Amino acid sequence: MKFAAGYQCVAVGELFSDLIKDYLPAVGEVYFSYPGIASGRPESDCLPDKIAQTEYELSVIRKMGVSLDLLINGNCYGRYAVSEKFERQILTTIDHLGKNDLMPEIVTTTTPFAAAAVKKFFPEIEVRASVNMRIDSTTAMGYLFDKFDSFYIRRDLQRDLETVEFFSKFCKDNGKKLCMLANSGCLRNCPYQTFHDNLVSHDEEIREIRNVRDFCPHLCWERYQDQENVSDFLRSSWLRPEDVPRYAPWVDVIKLATRNTSSIRMILGAYTSNHFNGNLFDLTEPCFSSLFAPSILDNRLLDGVPLPGLCATNCTRCGRCEEIISRCFK
Repeated sequence: MKFAAGYQCVAVGELFSDLIKDYLPAVGEVYFSYPGIASGRPESDCLPDKIAQTEYELSVIRKMGVSLDLLINGNCYGRYAVSEKFERQILTTIDHLGKNDLMPEIVTTTTPFAAAAVKKFFPEIEVRASVNMRIDSTTAMGYLFDKFDSFYIRRDLQRDLETVEFFSKFCKDNGKKLCMLANSGCLRNCPYQTFHDNLVSHDEEIREIRNVRDFCPHLCWERYQDQENVSDFLRSSWLRPEDVPRYAPWVDVIKLATRNTSSIRMILGAYTSNHFNGNLFDLTEPCFSSLFAPSILDNRLLDGVPLPGLCATNCTRCGRCEEIISRCFK
C-alpha cells in the first residue's frame, strides 16, 4: 500500500516537490491537473507561468522515483465532452508530457470518453476510475473493465472493512487495483455532490458572472454554520491516520487530498506515520478548522472509539455520534 499526494502549485513558500522528499518512500504517487483541462478542483492562479513551474516540479518528483498521475476528472466538459477537440487535447497533453520525460504512469478520470481515448492511444498507461464516479458496486466495476485498470471505491463505503475486503477481492480476482480517499471532509452521501462538481468544472465561467450572494452552493459549509450539526462531520467518510494500517491488506493506493489546503505537511506527516496529535478538522479537505474555531475535534480523544460506518448512510439519530462529539469536540 502506498500514498498518493495531490500536487499544489504555490507562489510563495516551500515548493511541493521539496516537501515530498520528506515523505518518501511512503508517498509513491503524485496526482496533478494540467493547466487548461478541467479537474475536480477549481483552477488556481498561483503564478503567471504555472505550466513551467508544474513541469519543473513534476520533473523533480519523477527523479525521486514517484509515479505521476494526470487528472482528467472534471465532472463536466460541456459541449466538447465527446468531441474530437477534447480527444486531441487529451492526447496532445499526454504526448507533450511524454516528450518532456513526464509521461504519466496513471491517468485518473471521471469520463469514460477520456478513459477510452487513453486506452486506445496509450495502452501502457494505467487508467483509474476517479472517486468522483462514486462507484459503489462490483457490478459497476465490472461494466468498466475494458476501460479502467484501477478503481476508487465510493468513499461513503470505506469505513466498513468487510465491504472494502469484498471490493478488494473482486478487483484482485480480475487483475484490477483498489484505491481509496482517506481525508475527504465532504458530507456522507452528499446530495449536492453532482451539483457542486459541475460548478467546479465550470469555475472559470462562473467567476465571470454576477452570482446570487445569499445562496451557499456548498451544503457542508451551510450546515456547519450551526455548530449543532458538527456530528455530521463525525458521520463523514474520513479515516483517522491511526486506522489506515487496517486497510493495508485490501487497498493498493490511499489518496490524500492536498491540492487545496495549507496543511499539506501536517496531512502527509499524520497519515504516513499513522499518528496524529491534533485537530481532525485540519486534516480534511475541505478544511473546517477556521469555521469551528476556537473549538477543535481532538483526535486523541477518539482513541479506541469506533467511528460510525455504514449506519451513517441511513442514520436513525440514535445519539451515539452526539455522545462521542460531546467528549472530543472542545
